[in-house]
Amino acid sequence: MGGQVLVALSVALSLLELQHRGEYSTRLVVPFFKQIRPTMALHSLQHSSHLWPLAFLPFIVFTVLVLVGATNAVNLTDGLDGLAIGCTIIAAGALTVLTYVSGHVIFSDYLDLQRMPLVSELTIFCGSMVGASIGFLWYNAHPAEVFMGDVGSLALGGAIGAVAIIIKQELLLPFIGGVFVLEALSVMLQVGSYKLRKKRIFKMAPLHHHFELLGWSESKVIVRFWIAALVFALLALTTLKLR
Repeated sequence: MGGQVLVALSVALSLLELQHRGEYSTRLVVPFFKQIRPTMALHSLQHSSHLWPLAFLPFIVFTVLVLVGATNAVNLTDGLDGLAIGCTIIAAGALTVLTYVSGHVIFSDYLDLQRMPLVSELTIFCGSMVGASIGFLWYNAHPAEVFMGDVGSLALGGAIGAVAIIIKQELLLPFIGGVFVLEALSVMLQVGSYKLRKKRIFKMAPLHHHFELLGWSESKVIVRFWIAALVFALLALTTLKLR
């Protein structure tokens, strides 16, 4: 966890350097609302000779939370053969579309997105992530011959979170990776409920194990979670126009 925080801090500081050059913005893009663009920097402190670093503290904290949260959410989802990588393909596919329109001068203007010319390089990265994940799924499909492990799930979660932050779609990330969010929430609710009330909300956490104990077969849980991930991703893409 400490390592994740350090990496997230380095990402936040790198983005602040880009912001200083005018190539990035600390303002948030709010889904469904064009005119609401809250900033994550405190303007009242930016002109202070001693306190100006504190002006960007909200942005740094927010970036760390998003990155660490996304990283561990994918890790928690990796519990059944093909589940995490299938959802990753869908999330990365949605990010491929979002990075493309954000870097396209006509589409970004039409959809009222922040114009980021260099983001077009991320389209290649996200497309590569989709292709590599499909290749991995060939061997990770139930019953798996190759396993992802923490090395894969943590890296993929970090990549998804980093791309969302760079293209200013942090608030859309819960929709892009809806299944990941539900899996992480199920663990937090389960642990919190057991510590506070000594009672469990789910038969077992993360959420996919709950449905297994309800009698769903492993294959049925995986495919139905893929369907849910696809619905979440499509909902995320509709926000481009429904604003």
